[in-house]
Amino acid sequence: VEGVNNEPTTLYVGAAGGGIWKTTTGGFTFEPVFEKYPQSIGAIAIDQQRPDTVWVATGESYMRNSVSVGLGIYRSTDGGRNWLQKGLDKTEHISKIIIHPENANTLYVAAPGPLWSDSPDRGLYKTTDGGNTWQKILYTDEKTGCADVLMDPRDPNVLYAAMWQFRRTPYSFSSGGPGSALYKSTDGGASWVKLENGLPKGAFGRIALALAPSAPDNLLSIVESENT
Repeated sequence: VEGVNNEPTTLYVGAAGGGIWKTTTGGFTFEPVFEKYPQSIGAIAIDQQRPDTVWVATGESYMRNSVSVGLGIYRSTDGGRNWLQKGLDKTEHISKIIIHPENANTLYVAAPGPLWSDSPDRGLYKTTDGGNTWQKILYTDEKTGCADVLMDPRDPNVLYAAMWQFRRTPYSFSSGGPGSALYKSTDGGASWVKLENGLPKGAFGRIALALAPSAPDNLLSIVESENT
């Protein structure tokens, strides 16, 4: 669910089973706005400076045996009436989109990647030309994707990224391994440092991130781990 900051009654809701619904009445009424592209939804982001510009990432990111895949990322510049596919169609699953607050052509996209197989298309991606081209700026290996990414509201060059190693088979699900880690960048993703102080020792699984906009140094993480 994502909303327009200056129009609190305008919301977009994406469903794991497919589709996006828009309301301009604070939820009293909804209309479907993604019917031409029947795909599972992984993430939504709104350009708050130009709220008619909406980005949608396809492919559910909460992995389970019946999870649905997507065909990359889409952009609308007219409030959801029309959409244009903007790449990353091999990622299958996308979990997060962040739009640079000062440059709407710069975006970061976290892609956990395929559930059932290895893939070089996992990782954290960045575009500086509105999705015409993408650069993979954080990558571990074919078994490890990017589950979450955060931007410091004080400085858009400061990023936090959670990498997640996982795999499903017909008879099991493995979450965690040496590829899972938490990283920080202070230069817009050009370089990264692994964060370890205070995190569980040994291999861990998926990490979820959050920070307090009023006090961005207060970074919280939920870490899947056998150790505390």
